[in-house]
Amino acid sequence: MAFGPAAMGYDRAITIFSPDGSLYQVDYAFEAVKKGWTTIGVKSKEAVVIVVEKRKVTPLLDVDDIEKVFLIDEHVGCSFAGLASDGRILVDYARNVALQHRLVYDEPVNIEYLTKSISDLKQAYTQHGGVRPFGVAMIIAGLNRGEPKLLMTEPSGQFMPYYAVGIGSGSYPATEFLEKNYKENMSTEETVMTGLRALNYTFKGGEKLTPSLVDIGVGSKDTNQFRKLTQEEKEDYIKKLG
Repeated sequence: MAFGPAAMGYDRAITIFSPDGSLYQVDYAFEAVKKGWTTIGVKSKEAVVIVVEKRKVTPLLDVDDIEKVFLIDEHVGCSFAGLASDGRILVDYARNVALQHRLVYDEPVNIEYLTKSISDLKQAYTQHGGVRPFGVAMIIAGLNRGEPKLLMTEPSGQFMPYYAVGIGSGSYPATEFLEKNYKENMSTEETVMTGLRALNYTFKGGEKLTPSLVDIGVGSKDTNQFRKLTQEEKEDYIKKLG
């Protein structure tokens, strides 16, 4: 009996293209992203914001101690949707890249360079046997010398800059909301509120957004720093949702 790509199936190995040019293992990784918790990034001329839901999947889950927005350096943060274990590894990798850049060049890492480094690692895992792609999409948000930047990396290793972007299970309604309501000339507060409203738009009837069910990171042009909002700050913003 002859064995070959046709016999074994195009999704059995990461290195085999299907006749239509797809890598099925990479396509499957995108499906993992679609099942992830909704993650939204919004950039304006004044700020860049990451807003992430924290889903209470079981009654005994302590969502207050779940971290969904990660600080990479003083000026940049990130979040992801998909397999949390894969995302954790990429966050650690990003922190190492940022740290090494500071040690060698004595300056903050460029946001595009950091994103490219993460994407290069992702891409490498789409072309070697014995490995699988990272099942996460990542949103990287930060400031290059005071200029807000927002980028998103896919499981394939592709990355693109965005004004606003949504990933995860609520990406479609979030993107629909952002396409209709995004404005470039927003203040820092308006940028945060736009991200929160987009996340709130993904919630189904009966669900309510609370400070415990959201993580927010903000990079401000005024301070040139990226930080996570406190519980009290999240409460103030959510009250303004009405």
